[in-house]
Amino acid sequence: MSKNATFDITSEVDLQEVDNAVNQARKEISQRYDFKGVTAEVEWSKNDATLTLLADDDYKLKALVDVIESKLVKRGVPIRNLDFGEPEAAFGNKLRQTVSLQQGIATEKGKEIVKAIKAGGFKKVQAQIQDDQVRVQSPSIDELQRVMAMLRAQDFGVELQFANLRS
Repeated sequence: MSKNATFDITSEVDLQEVDNAVNQARKEISQRYDFKGVTAEVEWSKNDATLTLLADDDYKLKALVDVIESKLVKRGVPIRNLDFGEPEAAFGNKLRQTVSLQQGIATEKGKEIVKAIKAGGFKKVQAQIQDDQVRVQSPSIDELQRVMAMLRAQDFGVELQFANLRS
């Protein structure tokens, strides 16, 4: 009986890199002319994996989001894993927006991935959801590489990472 090759599909965000990007964004915000004399704040909660943005108006909030996104991209953090909440009114005619970072693959996204793999028509490929990741196995490494290529070509709304390829 042949042994199956496996790999895991995950979607992780390096929280230390997010912390570094937030610090860089705060520094840029303090130095930018368009943010002088206005409220433009970024709070980072590592425990909740959430960012809270506070700005005077919609224009400043969008500029704040642009700064944060650019710093995250430079630090290698996938911005596809950011879940932007709706801007809400805050004290003093200000706007607050909460941005949560998605860690792992949610169950419904995992079901979409498994469904896509099954619909791909791969021979003897099995996929199963395990906590916040999806494990894919097959007797053939070549089939697993085709599965990876197919998944990279599709958009599931989160950044997919392939880890633990074992034969």
